[in-house]
Amino acid sequence: MAISLQDPTQEQTSSAGKSTPRTRLGFIGLGYLGSRIARRLAAARFPMVVYDLDHAKAAELAALGAEIALHPGKLASKVDVVLSCLPDEAAVEAVYLGTGNVLRSAKRGARIIELSTISPEAARHIHRAAWQFGLSALDVAVSGSTASAEAGTLTLFGGGAREVFEAAEPMFSAIAKQWFYMGPSGSGMAMKLVVNALLGVGMQAIAEAIALGSRLDLPRDLLLDTLAKTAVVAPAHAGKLASAKKQDYAPQFPVRLMRKDFGLVLAAVAQLGLWMPVTEAAAEVNSAEAASGIEEDFSAVIRRMERLAQVTNAWPPAA
Repeated sequence: MAISLQDPTQEQTSSAGKSTPRTRLGFIGLGYLGSRIARRLAAARFPMVVYDLDHAKAAELAALGAEIALHPGKLASKVDVVLSCLPDEAAVEAVYLGTGNVLRSAKRGARIIELSTISPEAARHIHRAAWQFGLSALDVAVSGSTASAEAGTLTLFGGGAREVFEAAEPMFSAIAKQWFYMGPSGSGMAMKLVVNALLGVGMQAIAEAIALGSRLDLPRDLLLDTLAKTAVVAPAHAGKLASAKKQDYAPQFPVRLMRKDFGLVLAAVAQLGLWMPVTEAAAEVNSAEAASGIEEDFSAVIRRMERLAQVTNAWPPAA
């Protein structure tokens, strides 16, 4: 699609007022987080139109009163706000700039809220393209697990025009416990890369510490229980220890998505000419775990490090 992408002012004004329960929402992408966020918005009584490549996922939202769209462009033509939660940049670009045809189909003055984790540059690209069609766009990065999404306790980081961000606060209150305006377009995603660098590096450090403690003959269950109660383990990681104790690596944040986010972080590192050796090492282990192709949580690096350390009784015997 040929679009002139002159960079508009990031603090452009918008005629859109505060969102209310009468604001009609469209939600594209009903995966691990998207489905739970959409359910929270439907429960808050926002009229909704939903779309997912897997029509069965959309049907689940229909039970809550949502209308099902058979194409992203059809969805965009019916709503005041388009939200999307997609797996990667390719999917985001396809929905907005490619065959999804969302930007061309949306009503003039509609708002875009991009919840997917993409690069700051990609977020700015969507922002500029939306502006060309008379639309406003926010990049609102999501921090939190599937459990947080179900409970409505996510943390959000927003980039774009401040007044557009503030107008969306009634929606944010239905899905999050806190939200932060970070600055111009791309700033929300920039903050997400910072947060997920810490998330991934922290998980790798914990995995290595567990392997060390086990080889020092600390009982594994006691080690994990005690570690979870210390000040050095962040709340986002503490719950992972309880799951790892049971060898439960069911995906709340899949390892493949952590690998994708590590890729975004390292791309930014290379572009900026930075050196982040700890992040690079953590990304390497995460990538090796993701290469198995098994849909597991990113905390599965705990099991990987235990196996590499030859920790006994740390995992079920092979069938």
